[in-house]
Amino acid sequence: MFKTKDDKPIIIAGPCSAESREQLHEVCTELGAMPEVKMIRAGVWKPRTRPGGFEGLGEQALKWMQQLGQECGVKFCCEVARPEQVELCQRYGINAVWIGARTTTNPFMVDELCSALRGSGMTVMVKNPVCPDVRLWLGAIERLRQAGIDDLCAVHRGFNMYNNGGYRNHPLWEVPLELRRELPELPILCDPSHIGGRAGLVPTLANIARQLDYDGLMVEVHPHPADAWTDAAQQLTPTALRDMLASWHTRKTSTDATNETALYPLRQKIDELDHELINTLSQRMAVSRRMADIKRSNGLPIYQANRWADVIADRLHQAEALGLDAAFMKELLEKIHAESVRVQLG
Repeated sequence: MFKTKDDKPIIIAGPCSAESREQLHEVCTELGAMPEVKMIRAGVWKPRTRPGGFEGLGEQALKWMQQLGQECGVKFCCEVARPEQVELCQRYGINAVWIGARTTTNPFMVDELCSALRGSGMTVMVKNPVCPDVRLWLGAIERLRQAGIDDLCAVHRGFNMYNNGGYRNHPLWEVPLELRRELPELPILCDPSHIGGRAGLVPTLANIARQLDYDGLMVEVHPHPADAWTDAAQQLTPTALRDMLASWHTRKTSTDATNETALYPLRQKIDELDHELINTLSQRMAVSRRMADIKRSNGLPIYQANRWADVIADRLHQAEALGLDAAFMKELLEKIHAESVRVQLG
């Protein structure tokens, strides 16, 4: 399914949880009529953060999926975390599986799933780990590839941070972009439902993913979200999904001659500014080394809190006057200062 990126966008949609045959039939009827929807997702095993909640219907739901797949001509996918779950999915003809955020973090569990998936021919999607560590994400994908599983896709569902910035899971767009830099051939889908946590945020997040050239979406859709057994707040109605997908028009590729002509001088300017920035940083660190010599000669501390407070206040004031984002500039200045301290410590 994911061996080529020519069929953008890839849309996977469906309820957080499979609740009944009737619910799944309604989902198949609604989503099966949308040509953009390539596959229907539904949770069969639901690993809840705390015990006591609905944890899925297991094998019974897989039986419904098998029946409805044949009746309605649709494909299904669901989450797996154990080898026996993979085996059941194969038994009931499930077309694809995804490895959840909690599982991706655990190399032992991923190895067990690799053994179960080897030779299955199933499409496998790997959600990002709960923590923002691209190495864990890469590691899970590499283990699957070593097991001979080539039909792979990454799914960005956000990260669990101390401050999620109003989202259910912070998007931290730079992490999936780093994954794309490492594995440019790997398709990446965005899961705006789990990032946003609220249905009202899903279209905005989906639009950001479109602008970042994601290959598609995995969206939670329920025929009656208010009655959903899990994650009711973040699920769209089928009508809302249809409206959202209307904005996902075919994108022009970067090989478009007109676009390339217009972008070329701007890209040259960015290259020039980047080189200037690197040269300026190199000069700054050279000054830091000279300062370190003076401080050591005179018994002065390397880190001087009052001086740093004055510097960052001045630079942030300048950045604000130039229309630069204060949070971004503060983070950048702190990184530059940390490197300056490291250089001075020698």
